Amino acid sequence: MTDPVIRTLDHSTAHVFDTLADPLRLREKHRHTLFRPDWKRVALRDGRVVARAAWWGAPGADEPLVINWFDVAEGEEEAGAELLRGAPWPVEELELDLPTGWRDDPALRTAAETRFGAARKAGFELLVERYNYRWTPECGLPERPGRLVFTPEPDDRVFFDALRRIHSVTLDAHARRAIEQGGVDRAAQEEMDFFHWMPSPREWWQTARTPEGEPVGIHIPGHNPAGPCVGFIGVLPEQRGHGYAYDLLVECTHFLAGHGADFIAAATDQGNTPMAAHFARAGYPVVRERVNFLATR
Repeated sequence: MTDPVIRTLDHSTAHVFDTLADPLRLREKHRHTLFRPDWKRVALRDGRVVARAAWWGAPGADEPLVINWFDVAEGEEEAGAELLRGAPWPVEELELDLPTGWRDDPALRTAAETRFGAARKAGFELLVERYNYRWTPECGLPERPGRLVFTPEPDDRVFFDALRRIHSVTLDAHARRAIEQGGVDRAAQEEMDFFHWMPSPREWWQTARTPEGEPVGIHIPGHNPAGPCVGFIGVLPEQRGHGYAYDLLVECTHFLAGHGADFIAAATDQGNTPMAAHFARAGYPVVRERVNFLATR
């Protein structure tokens, strides 16, 4: 067997990326994603593509943020690992979006585990598995519970303080990793950086209170480069146990729908069963399952 040849693509060779089989239907997932051709790489053996990866960054960015397309032919884990290891763009995270129920389909499970094996060989480790949701008007707008009062808040310090308190007790794997690295301040700042990174208006951010004026939490209706999204839902620790996260999600959905959204993307960790239950109750169907890997080197 000949050694694989690794190539970084460009506009003239970008078509080569599409010659590998797509059992996980990533082409369907990324039909609206804009990838730079020169942020795509393939591994070829005897002239045939046996692995491919695409790095993604926001429009106009100088460096990619994440690997979110990674395919490896069965038995080519080492070629896939070499493709990632030698890339000139160091990123912390690799995302694999899989069809729902992939574990129950032998062919899908084999394809997914082939990619997992290649990612591990390249120095990535599993962080978390998540549910990806996509609300559309056909799902129906959930009725507002009417228990909370929502208002915009121009002071970033209010949100930073709320995030510190929210992440002091959290099920979110990304936040917990940030806390391990730099405490709740780091977790809160990473969220703030993400909120500001989104191109949606700052004026959309809202706080929630009881009618008596007690703070309950925050929600961030957002718009990322792919479209409208639930940017963040968070309830203060002392207000948990009342199902308020559902109220926040419903308000976020109404807000985005009221601003013309014809779909709303969202996600939560699979281990966050309370939030997953709120999404189900609000009529958000699971459309993909995401597996997040982190670079260990």
